Order: sequence, then structure tokens, then C-alpha cells
Amino acid sequence: MARGGGAERGAAAAAAAGLLPPACRPPRPPRRRKESRARLSVCSKLCYAVGGAPYQTTGCALGFFLQIYLLDVAQLDPFYASIILFVGRAWDAITDPMVGFFISKTPWTRFGRLMPWIIFSTPFAVISYFLIWFVPDISGGQVLWYLIFYCMFQTLVTCFHVPYSALTMFISREQSERDSATAYRMTVEVLGTVLGTAIQGQIVGKVDTPCIESSVLIGETNSSVAMEEVNMTHDTGSLTDTRNAYMIAAGVIGGLYILCAVILSVGVQEKREASELQSDEPVSFFQGLKLVMNHGAYIKLIAGFLFTSLAFMLLEGNFALFCTYTLGFRNEFQNILLAIMLSATLTIPLWQWFLTRFGKKTAVYVGISSAIPFLIMVVVLDSNLIVTYVVAIAAGISVAAAFLLPWSMLPDVIDDFKLQHPDSRGHEAIFFSFYVFFTKFTSGVSLGISTLSLDFAGYQTRGCSQPSEVNFTLKMLVSAVPVGLILLGLFLFKLYPIDEEKRKKNKKALQDLREESNSSSESDNTELASIV
Repeated sequence: MARGGGAERGAAAAAAAGLLPPACRPPRPPRRRKESRARLSVCSKLCYAVGGAPYQTTGCALGFFLQIYLLDVAQLDPFYASIILFVGRAWDAITDPMVGFFISKTPWTRFGRLMPWIIFSTPFAVISYFLIWFVPDISGGQVLWYLIFYCMFQTLVTCFHVPYSALTMFISREQSERDSATAYRMTVEVLGTVLGTAIQGQIVGKVDTPCIESSVLIGETNSSVAMEEVNMTHDTGSLTDTRNAYMIAAGVIGGLYILCAVILSVGVQEKREASELQSDEPVSFFQGLKLVMNHGAYIKLIAGFLFTSLAFMLLEGNFALFCTYTLGFRNEFQNILLAIMLSATLTIPLWQWFLTRFGKKTAVYVGISSAIPFLIMVVVLDSNLIVTYVVAIAAGISVAAAFLLPWSMLPDVIDDFKLQHPDSRGHEAIFFSFYVFFTKFTSGVSLGISTLSLDFAGYQTRGCSQPSEVNFTLKMLVSAVPVGLILLGLFLFKLYPIDEEKRKKNKKALQDLREESNSSSESDNTELASIV
């Protein structure tokens, strides 16, 4: 048997070198090796998926807790808090295409093109994240402190997340493998949001943050004096414990960030041939940007997800305040947030099965629209803890769909782009970075406006209760406005052209192009070997 195998290998080698006439050459063996290489191992998928946790863990902690932290712990005026939130998110949005541009100009190294960005940005991102949750002992510079370190962290986490997002196109050629890896990634990312919510919420929730009675109850004449006395009393007491709790949570999340970055860099190999970047010529960013922004399927996809993502970001940014003041669950809001994230984590596999069985567009309509009745229910019904948990679990199911589907559908758009522009390569980072850019920029605008609207409604920093105008505003921000945005986004999805039938046609067309390219490359190699 051994000799027979050796003879076959010798004949194959001779045929490849052109030493045998065509009639004497053995038949070409089936491409089992390439198929096996195309398949990603479970270990590789898990290591790739773990890389999505840092962005979601830190993003979830900031999204749910930064607003209430700036208002009630750092004790900033709502106007300045709205500036920090808006400028930070807007700057975060601007950095995405900037980083995408620099990535497109980055030469390939032995670690790849994307992995060095992930590795070198991690330690600085962790330091700046920790300093966001630190209250400096400076009287007039707190706003500048939070603005600088919030923008710095957003820049550094972008240097991690944009190349990580583009890495989807560099781990395999097979669409099914990319979809499977995306499902692993979404599961871990939602698990990351659970960890972010649990770590931040449970550590901070152990400390009883003091509140201040309304000035109406204290008395109009002595309200300023009384408020000042209460502030001085609590600042040296349990408010210090609350600040320490936020820093401990930041340290734990920072350690998790580093661990995930190490696992990603060690366990995933960036494959240059997977993206078919065979040319060493530099990619023209602006030419690629023009092609990308003129691609109709991409514009319609990001337009639809722009509004649906905005709805869930508004819910995320204001839900802690809504639970604390409007529903009156001051000591339960962190557990309600945890219920949302746990529900989302457990239903990610359900949505992955659903989209493979019924198609991605159908999953969008069913998954995202399922949140609407529960968002209405939570503000219409009287405050009830059991009903709130039911709504939280149902909202988590919809959040899972909103997490999974954009990242599962973007590779389909990129494949469609490749078929229409087969000679234009290396624009994957532009697709991902500009999707994140539009989402973050609009979320920054919405979060800044929502915080500013609370200021106009008369929000009282560290108040035990809020005026009725503030409660009404919070109801609008977590129910009416998100429902309207979801309906608008679902309407725009009607225009999205890539349904299941077209997706399958694109997949087959890409496979044909790759086989044609491979056969052409092999014939060129055989001809060269014959000449030699």
C-alpha cells in the first residue's frame, strides 16, 4: 500500500512538472484538501468569537451606565453630560472611517494586516477606559477630563473593533463558514453584554447610592441650603463607596478586555488569500469609498439598520433612568438589564436557525418587530415588577435579532459588490467602518438630544424622585420614539434587494469565479513548469 501511494505521488509530481504526456497523466484527485482547509475548526471559531467580547462589554457598560454615572455620581449638569455623550459618540463615529482608511493603507506583515491594530491598541484602550470611571478631584475640569478620556477610549476601541469586524472576510472564503463564525461571534458578543451588565450592575448595585429629596419637599426658601448640606453629607459617605465601586467594575472589565485580545491574537490566523488580495498595489481609499457608497444594496441595508439600531440604543441609554425613576425600581434596575441580556444571549442560536430556515429578511421582520408590543406595554401598564421582567425578557429576544442580523447580512452585501466589481479589491474595512460610522453618529446625536431633553424637562441630579415632565420624557424615549424608529427601519428593509434567492445566486456565481481563477492559476503554473 505504501509503495502504491508513493507511485501515485510520483506520477502526480511528474505530471505537474510536465514530464508526462497528457494522455499518461493520472486523473486529478478531488479537491478534498482545499475543502478541508476552507472549513474552520470549532476552536478557531471560538477564538474568533471571543474577540467580539471587549467591544460589547465596554460598550454595554458605557451605554447603560455612563449617563446615570455622569448625572448622579460625577454630578455633572445634564447640559454638560449631554455634550460629553454627544461629542464622544460623534468622535467615535468619525474615527471609524479614519481607521478604515489607515487599515486600507497598512501593508501586510507576518501577523497579517488587521491583527497588529488589535494587539497594539489594547493596553492603551484599557487605561483610558478605567480613567472614564474615575472622578478627578478638580473643581472646574471634570467636563474636560471626561471628554478627553471618553474620546480617547472611543478612538482606541475603534482601532480594535474595525479591523476585528473586517476580519470576518479574512478567515474563510466559504459564505457558510463566515455565517457560522458570525453566529459564534454574535453569541459571544451578546454574552459580553451580559458580562458587562452583570459586572457593572452587580458591583455598583451592591452600594446604595444616596439620593436627594426634591426641593419642593424640602421647601422653596431653604432649598439651596438644604441641598448643599445633603450633598456635603453624602459626598464623604456612601457616594465615595459608589465611586469606588465604579472603578472596581472598570478594572474587572479592563482585565477581561486584555484576556479576550490575547485569545484572539493567539487563536486566529488572518488569511491573506481568503480575501483574494493577491496584489501588493495600494488600495485607493477614496475610489473604493465612492464605489461602496454607490452600491445600492449597501445603502439600503445601512439605512434600515440605522433606524432599528438607533431605537435599541435609545432604549439602552435611557432604560436605567426609566427603571430608577419612572418605574421606581431603584434597587432592581441592574437585574432587569441583566434579564434583557441573558434573554438575548440564549436566543441567538434560535435566530441563527431561523435565518437559515426562513431567510434573513424574514428574520429581520419577525425578530425586530417582536419588541414593539412589549415596548408599548411597559409604559401603558401600571408599574409592576413581574410585568417589567416579562417585558425585559421579550425585549431581549428582539435585541438578539438586532445584534445578529446586521453582521450576518453585511458579508452578503460585500459578496454582491465583488460580483459587480470583480477587479476592485480590499474594501472590506470600508464597508464595515462606514456602517458603524452612521450608526454611532446618529446614536450620538440621539443620546445627546435625549439627555438635553431631560435637562429641559427639569431633571434633578441625584434626586430621589423626578418631576412628572421628566417621567413623561423618559416614557417617550424608551417607548414611543423607539417604536417609531423600528417601524421606519422595517419599511426601509422592503427596499433591500438581496433576498434568499439572490443570495444563493451570488454564492454560486462567486464559487464559479473562484474555480475559474483557481483553474487558470493552475494552468499557468503547469505551463511554467513545462517550460522549466
